[in-house]
Amino acid sequence: MEHLLLKIAILMCGLICLAASNPVTAEDVANPCRLVLPSVLPAVVGHEVNIYFDNVVLVPDRRQLIFDVECARGMQQDERWTYIPKASEIGDIGLTIDIRDASNKVIASGKTIIRIVAADAGTGKEISCLIIGDSLTNASIYPEEILNLCKSSGNPILKLYGTHHVEGTSPENRHEGYGGWTFERFVTFYSENRTSDDIGTRCSPFVYMEDGKATLDFKRYVREQCGGKSPDFVTIELGCNDIFGSNEADQQSTIDRTLGFADKLLKAILDAGANTKIGLVMLPPPAASQDAFGNNYGCGQTRWQYRRNQHRFTEQMISKYGGRENERIYLIPDYVNVDTEHGFPTEVVPANSRTAEKITRLANAVHPSESGYKQMADSIYAWVKEILAK
Repeated sequence: MEHLLLKIAILMCGLICLAASNPVTAEDVANPCRLVLPSVLPAVVGHEVNIYFDNVVLVPDRRQLIFDVECARGMQQDERWTYIPKASEIGDIGLTIDIRDASNKVIASGKTIIRIVAADAGTGKEISCLIIGDSLTNASIYPEEILNLCKSSGNPILKLYGTHHVEGTSPENRHEGYGGWTFERFVTFYSENRTSDDIGTRCSPFVYMEDGKATLDFKRYVREQCGGKSPDFVTIELGCNDIFGSNEADQQSTIDRTLGFADKLLKAILDAGANTKIGLVMLPPPAASQDAFGNNYGCGQTRWQYRRNQHRFTEQMISKYGGRENERIYLIPDYVNVDTEHGFPTEVVPANSRTAEKITRLANAVHPSESGYKQMADSIYAWVKEILAK
């Protein structure tokens, strides 16, 4: 009886997750936990790659499910599959995740390919990259780590473009990352303030006043900020601020609107350079506990609602942009690689006001700690290395 109730609970969870804003399909019924895996997960010899189980399903508690990984490499731990490839293992390796209920029945299954590339892929090649994003980029930690990774032997020589430099980071750590920004803002916002650090009034670096009209003109940005040559790579880490406040009533319409602006930005970048490759950095899940949301937003948002928004955004990104590499559009699946329990800031506080006992709580809802940002860098680095290995 308990097993039957668990099956029903899992199924209802999946249906409720979809019913408010999206029609229920046969595929949804067959995959009640909304398992979503990337088609390919790049990995570099000597660098850890992970699939954190909670990040690839949409359930209130992944511990109510049984994850069963089938793969010739790596190991399955409680919360993840993890692997550090060896030089002898270069090539593609298949990985399957079956998800089982308490009766051990498979209720969902997904496959991905682990694509292992050489540690010396792209050695000595000069490449350029423009990193676009919101506060996760403005923190400047993952761009700095990408630079650091490329400074070690066996790597390309990386130049970053961008008009924004955060004090305290290396001089070459430049990007277009601003806290609170959205796809829409990068595509539409014009202001006479083009240089100050007041991000509330700062003009989009890609929007100019032309013939009396605010115009998205990435070609002009390339001429003025990139020496006239389009970057070899552009990464875009956006979406958090676009979808943060959505609920079941407007979740899908918000995502549709957001991806409409994403289309405009992608087109502008692709039109500006025939060889530029765009990597869409898929939105990482939030910190693993409601504690982080309470610390940041009081009662203004729940982790579960934001997690639902983020997961749906991931599904839609894969649906819309997956399989478009021949158009120079790629997905960077960092969402599977970020540790939401140990890769976000914490604080040690009293359990309550009447006790001296201290406990550790997660303290930031959507911004990783340094280690979490470095896991993001690992995913972007692996994507670049995979392309250079071809």
